[in-house]
Amino acid sequence: MSDLPTATLEIDLAALLHNYRALKALAGRAEVAPVVKADAYGLGMAEIAPFLHSHGARTFFVARLEEGIDLRRILRDTSADIYVFDGLRKGQNALFVAHNLRPVLNSLDDYARWITGPSEVVAAAQIDTGMNRLGLRPDQVSQLKSKPNTHRLSLIMSHLACGDQPDHPMNADQLHLFHHHTDGFIGTPKSLANSAGTFMGRDYHFDLVRPGISLYGGGPFGESHPDLRPVAHLSARVLQVRDLKAGDSVGYGAQFTAPSDMTIATIGIGYADGLLRALSGRGHVTIRGRRRPILGRISMDVTSIDVTGLNVQTGDKAVLFGDSPTLDEQATAAQTISYELLTRLGSRFERTYKRI
Repeated sequence: MSDLPTATLEIDLAALLHNYRALKALAGRAEVAPVVKADAYGLGMAEIAPFLHSHGARTFFVARLEEGIDLRRILRDTSADIYVFDGLRKGQNALFVAHNLRPVLNSLDDYARWITGPSEVVAAAQIDTGMNRLGLRPDQVSQLKSKPNTHRLSLIMSHLACGDQPDHPMNADQLHLFHHHTDGFIGTPKSLANSAGTFMGRDYHFDLVRPGISLYGGGPFGESHPDLRPVAHLSARVLQVRDLKAGDSVGYGAQFTAPSDMTIATIGIGYADGLLRALSGRGHVTIRGRRRPILGRISMDVTSIDVTGLNVQTGDKAVLFGDSPTLDEQATAAQTISYELLTRLGSRFERTYKRI
């Protein structure tokens, strides 16, 4: 077993391409602009972004300026549009010029720094239609319309607060407000939809959609979607198998006590790898083709699972998420969202990319 990795994260690029094409089909005439912030949601921007670029993606979104600088270097394409959600902070104009990046203007301070800075900086402007997070207030939008001709806005955008709940009335409210405050921007592309919004129909698509989680296999509404394939496959090897007697406990705090004689396996993955402790006693793995529960507390480096009745051996592979359980199923078990499961993934895995 010494030549086998303890835990492996396999990223399926064929599934990524399938999801990208599925989103393009949904988006119709709207451009699909991948969101690759947070190291492409933990899956590796250095691999993900060039792959999507090679299949036609020409606009990307990141959160931090540093991510944008890295992405420009990775893509080696000066014509690709890279937007930075964080905005334009004091002293950053020169970096946006040097790396041909586009800030998303989120406040009047951002706007002032942009409009008084070099005209080479093309920007997007975000209007807050109800998220109350980032973006200009609706009563500030008029200042964007009065800008001098020396500076170009390439995109007007907003963000859905309740897109993962497609029937929530706030979606329609935000759509109405976005129309109301952007209809005067003739000729400027517009964007409202994230992953969820892309699945909510053409009314939400406008000129550009910004999918993130659905590119990587997460369902748009908190559960797996039939049009999407899992991209991330996380597994760990069995380090030890042992028999328990009724009354024996498992792990820290003795939170699980065997109700009868049983067999458990210890697999080589824990919270230091990014596996959420919230899955303790809640999550499942698939091993030898059977779904089996996680027992007791997840430790820093290891996790215990019930393998009673299975012929499990040291070195066998247990699947934490992938085809089964899915990313969304495991997120639900942890009482969180698929975004957190992916972005918490650590650096101790052997990462492999399954290529086309």
